Amino acid sequence: MRRRRREAEAGDQEIVELAALADGSLAPERRAALEAQVAASSELAELLAEQERAVSFARHAATEIEAPQSLRARIPARERPRRGVVGRPRLLVIGAATAAAVLAVGIGVAVFNSGSSATRFQAALGPTKLAPGANGEATLTKTSSGWRIELDATGLPRLDRGRFYEAWLRNAAGMLVPIGTFNEGTNVRLWAGVSPEDFRTLTVTREQADGNQASSGEKVLVGTVDTGG
Repeated sequence: MRRRRREAEAGDQEIVELAALADGSLAPERRAALEAQVAASSELAELLAEQERAVSFARHAATEIEAPQSLRARIPARERPRRGVVGRPRLLVIGAATAAAVLAVGIGVAVFNSGSSATRFQAALGPTKLAPGANGEATLTKTSSGWRIELDATGLPRLDRGRFYEAWLRNAAGMLVPIGTFNEGTNVRLWAGVSPEDFRTLTVTREQADGNQASSGEKVLVGTVDTGG
């Protein structure tokens, strides 16, 4: 029980620091270390992107909507933390400078979220000679951080102890861009900094942690991104 509580508190602290990094209030001595963690983790990168979008939207809203005087009088007191008490962090943390506008633009936030439509592509992945029983499908969604790729595959045995799968995007000229590694094919999340409209071939290979960053060429899944073009 105590271990689970410590793990939950560690996760909460991570969210708080990501929020501080997004709005520029994180202490300089902590910033470099957290930025390195974000660069190494697609999950942290996505959480940071969500924080940045929330801060950006709230700041924009604050310049357009003036909250009622009674609301502006109440919010500072509610936002002020009690001494010695750490509250549960929220996923979308808004800076104090824009807190007065949050309630006033609540309806606008809902409309903004429901009305936006992200660019999204699909890819069906088929088997190869090395994995004749494998199949998969991927959804590629454009975000402010890059392309989020959600992959589900069957017929791939788990790899570990220094062995793993690696996914790649390839363009017509044969240039490969790595987009992430994983051990088994269920609920895999990958990230790409290149557009699947230009890099339309999606492949998965078997790899070994041997210091060689190039593809092994041992393809187990291959597919083409359907961009509608």
